[in-house]
Amino acid sequence: MQVTCQVLPFLTELLSSPCSSMNEVVHTSPTIGSNVEEIVVNNTRFLMWDIGGQESLRSSWNTYYTNTEFVIVVVDSTDRERISVTKEELYKMLAHEDLKKAGLLIFANKQDVKECMTVAEISQFLKLTSIKDHQWHIQACCALTGEGLCQGLEWMMSRLKIR
Repeated sequence: MQVTCQVLPFLTELLSSPCSSMNEVVHTSPTIGSNVEEIVVNNTRFLMWDIGGQESLRSSWNTYYTNTEFVIVVVDSTDRERISVTKEELYKMLAHEDLKKAGLLIFANKQDVKECMTVAEISQFLKLTSIKDHQWHIQACCALTGEGLCQGLEWMMSRLKIR
């Protein structure tokens, strides 16, 4: 089975070796443009499109939506100023016809940083409980250590089983 996912704005470097030895520090940088990565988890191939989140790139996001089964959004839990932009862009995406049936996985990144927004705060700010037309899950994570990434992928796998 192949599953197509859109990853906004990054994480394919970490997801390329999911649930393996994630105790090494990984250095990432924002994606400029897009990258594609295929990962395999429990005999399921995930085709991950890693799409840059810069404002200049957002107008082209919809060109990647066709046949997308999951959207993965990475939220910087330390950036309280840009969470409103995330909310606005999230609801624009979810309203798009090509994402009508897509599941939504939100990684609340940088949970290791003191004073970051909690998963509950992010969920409340993004009004996730108002999303009725999409299966969704929010997962605390730390991109530096990989903590929480496996749980997010496991949620996606569990959603595939009930489709």
